[in-house]
Amino acid sequence: MKKDMIEIRWHGRGGQGAITAAKIVAKAAFESGYRGAVMVPTFGTERRGAPVFTSLKISKEKIYDLSPIDHPDMIVVLDHLLLDEVDVTDGLKSGGKIILNTPLPLNTYSFDGMCIAVADVTTLAIEAGLNPGVVNSGIIGAFAKATDLFDISALIKAIEDEFVDRRPKENAKAAMLTYDKTVVGGK
Repeated sequence: MKKDMIEIRWHGRGGQGAITAAKIVAKAAFESGYRGAVMVPTFGTERRGAPVFTSLKISKEKIYDLSPIDHPDMIVVLDHLLLDEVDVTDGLKSGGKIILNTPLPLNTYSFDGMCIAVADVTTLAIEAGLNPGVVNSGIIGAFAKATDLFDISALIKAIEDEFVDRRPKENAKAAMLTYDKTVVGGK
């Protein structure tokens, strides 16, 4: 990864909350000392269920580049079925990280030279008390475990702030359960 900026591309489906998840991580990054935290959503003809993506850049310095990410250091995938629909790894830098919501075990996936983190975020979110399909807060737990960029407590606070009127404890629990159950491997 570049030392001056970390570029993260989030892939999900319309309605899954990829943009909200990136926004939460951006806030936690800023609160953790990253003076540059820029979330660049990509909008178009997205509809519920259609593949979407958003870009997040974080840096210890201010960021002026607001363009979408072409060559991310890591990707976060909110639905493993997207792997069959979209080339989510397009442009991923060598040695990059792939964080994946999947019910399948780590050894199911083979991305040469990449670090892979997997968790069944969908099931864990339901276990935390969230409605089926709500995976954005849970995937943040997998992100925290895979990246170790900042403390999980900063992410939990940002989740609770974002969902203050929408089940903050359940969303925080989904992130913690996922953090604990994320399996990291590869390279």
